[in-house]
Amino acid sequence: MRICFFGDSFVNGTGDDSAFGWVGRVVAHARGVGCDVTGYNLGIRRDTSDDIAARWEAEAHPRLQAGVEHRLLFAFGANDGIAVGDSTRVPFERSVANSTAILQRAVAFAPTIVMGPIPVFNADTDRRGETLARAQGDICRQLAIPFLPVHGFIAKCEPWKAEAQAGDGAHPNARGYAALADFVLQWPALRAWLRLP
Repeated sequence: MRICFFGDSFVNGTGDDSAFGWVGRVVAHARGVGCDVTGYNLGIRRDTSDDIAARWEAEAHPRLQAGVEHRLLFAFGANDGIAVGDSTRVPFERSVANSTAILQRAVAFAPTIVMGPIPVFNADTDRRGETLARAQGDICRQLAIPFLPVHGFIAKCEPWKAEAQAGDGAHPNARGYAALADFVLQWPALRAWLRLP
């Protein structure tokens, strides 16, 4: 099984001194319980939905070859809502259009799941992220794609918040990412997707 993880710095694991992030921990857990999985971390710092829409297919195709089970996980949106002048890096309507276009093509290509935008502890940006998460959830329901909102979990996760505050204000270190990995590994859709015991 080969999985492409597409997203931004939170998928990349930025800030984690162990360099595992939550993606590395999820893959390590899956391998540890007997799932023969190769994970491709395709998170890029500061990526928006514009960026992911432009790159994901070209990056997925050479990694997901014929004769192997394929999986796609997308987690993006936090950077879309960052303020730039009187607007945001990606206006809301385009974020929704990008999400729709990405996921319509993805679900036709391989089994797909989606995680919502992660909060960055800026009130305005996070409010926009929650609005986008609701829209992404609606898109996923229409396409029968499992969707995991993570804003509420991160907002209450003390290791994540403490490490983010001690770092750059948004990204945690190892304990925060480990907590998110544990949360993701409890998601029934992901467990079924990976056929975890």
